[in-house]
Formats: sequence, structure tokens, C-alpha cells
Amino acid sequence: MLTSSIEDRRARAAYLVDELLGAYARAVDERDFTAWLALFAPECAYEVRAMENVREGLPLAYMMDDCRERLTDRVKMIQEVWAGTVEPYDTRHVQQRTAMRELGEDRWAVRSNVLVAYTGSSGEPGILVSGYSEDVVVLDDETALFQQKFVVVDNTPPRYLVYPV
Repeated sequence: MLTSSIEDRRARAAYLVDELLGAYARAVDERDFTAWLALFAPECAYEVRAMENVREGLPLAYMMDDCRERLTDRVKMIQEVWAGTVEPYDTRHVQQRTAMRELGEDRWAVRSNVLVAYTGSSGEPGILVSGYSEDVVVLDDETALFQQKFVVVDNTPPRYLVYPV
């Protein structure tokens, strides 16, 4: 069966976006923040906000990195400044793409549901956050990168957020 070039382009984009979401989950869950940083375009932004603040139009955020340099600073803080000063915890990210819309010029708006479980030093697991992510993803021939990643969490996390969500 023949498919149109639009269907081919959308299928290619969906594949690359799903690979990007998987790489994101792996990088954060493995605490490979160099790999995490590599998933963002040169011009990028990353935010984690509470649903309540989003609904009220408040600019408050758990994490607000409006440029690549701030993401680089976040990695440095995790690896050098906070190392040994905060109780580490393990995470397991589950992300499911729920919508994808072409913005043009190999840019796609992507929405996905997000659930992050965590296990602290006690060994007891829990839900760190649930919510959704609204992203802008840029594609080239073989890869996808986040230009914007905006996570909105439904709940108040039961512990501090050190690692990206």
C-alpha cells in the first residue's frame, strides 16, 4: 500500500519523538545528565511548574531554565554542588505521547503524559510526580531535540526535586 509523503513525514517524526522521549527517561533515570543535556537544542528552555500555578497564570516554577546555559548550570549543580549534600533517589519515568502537531520547518508540538516513580534510601517506592509535558521538538535527518520542554505537575512532590522531571 502506498502512503503519502505527509503520512511518511508524520510517521518519521513520531518515531524520532518517541526515541527522544525514551532517551530522556533513560538519561534522567540513569542520572546521566551529560546525555540529558545533549537532548536539548542549542536554543532551548526547560520548566517544571505546578498545575495550580499554571491555572492561576502565575510564573512560579519548581525549575525554570530559559536558556542552554541555565541547563548547563543545573547539571553542574547536580554533579558538583549538591553531590554528597542531598539524599539521592532513584527515578523511573513513564512518558506516553498523547498528541503531536506539526508547527512547520521540522518543528513539532508534542504533548505527553508523565509519571515519575521514585525510591529513596529506605527502599520504599512512591510517586514523585504525575502530570504532562508540552514540548516543542526540532528534527533533523536522524535525530530529535527539545527546543522547549514544559512539564506541568498535578501534585505537590512528596520530597524535594533535585533531578529533572
